[in-house]
Amino acid sequence: MTQREVVVIGGGPAGLAASIEAARLGAKVLVVDENKRPGGQLFKQIHKFFGSRAHNAGIRGIDIGRQLLKDTEECGVEVWLNSAAIGVFSDNRVAVLRDGRTEIVQAQKILMCTGGSENALRFPGWTLPGVMGAGAAQTMINVNRVLPGKRVLMVGSGNVGVIVAYQLLQAGADVVGIVEGMPRIGAYGVHAAKVRRAGVPFFLGHTIVQAIGDDHVRQAIIGEFKDGQVVPNTEKIVDVDVICVAVGLRPLTELAWMAGVKHDFIPEMGGWMPLHNENMETSMPGVYVAGDIAGVEEANTAMDEGRLAGVAIAQSLGRIGNDEAEAKKQEIRDRLAALRMGPFGERRQAAKQRIVERGVN
Repeated sequence: MTQREVVVIGGGPAGLAASIEAARLGAKVLVVDENKRPGGQLFKQIHKFFGSRAHNAGIRGIDIGRQLLKDTEECGVEVWLNSAAIGVFSDNRVAVLRDGRTEIVQAQKILMCTGGSENALRFPGWTLPGVMGAGAAQTMINVNRVLPGKRVLMVGSGNVGVIVAYQLLQAGADVVGIVEGMPRIGAYGVHAAKVRRAGVPFFLGHTIVQAIGDDHVRQAIIGEFKDGQVVPNTEKIVDVDVICVAVGLRPLTELAWMAGVKHDFIPEMGGWMPLHNENMETSMPGVYVAGDIAGVEEANTAMDEGRLAGVAIAQSLGRIGNDEAEAKKQEIRDRLAALRMGPFGERRQAAKQRIVERGVN
């Protein structure tokens, strides 16, 4: 059995930010990631972040990822790549599938940063080749440099759908439209405006009815959507070879369930998720969560939640005094509150408060 002080499961934005914060405070950190390269979603995000300087305004996600990797190396964080955490058991033991064999790691503290998974949308033809999640398309173009198709229909007008639609345009695809069941666009205006200027039509108050094809998607049928039903005689046929689905994410919680962490259903944050206190610690002592597993939000939020967990873990290990730790944590909480301003953010802030209250009680 291998022993480590802190084991972070997941080397995405939250996991890397947490590891850097804890390591800088003197903790010995191991990051376990199933991919061949850490960084997670950041290396798919070629667009510039916006907001405040504290939240990486004007910096592309890939550049933020590169800086995190550099900081991780400089802090002496140990990283196991191509290594999948397949179980979390009592006494903070983590089972890791590595180099073809299972290795048990005994940890003093565990931080789960397993991220989120794309929601599926069922409709006739949804299993045809060419129907995929928007995240899969983003991975193909920005990581693997493969264009998934020439004519793309996007289903969902949230930030993910609109950003990926624009990146597909940049990669050379023709985005024939964005379908949205609600009467308004869900994405931030700065993202939606770029797509509108590029001439992509938004089909608001519409849904996808069917994907048509034999061995591959050839056409999509869309129609007006009202009161949960397709309005009769409003169907349109669109020639496409790819249908991207961007209808939200849900927290990836399998390991947290396995660890015995208390969960609750919080729809504003993606569904079933681990409850945690204001230090990101769950109902299982010594087990923490951060990032999309703790509620689906943006990359900046994930990183700050990771930093909050990293400070709290270092504090619990005695690597930092309580007064200094509390000051650092309050600074991070203030940044998180700023990220959750506005009509959408306020709902997330209220939901997050419920998570903390339920996690404490």
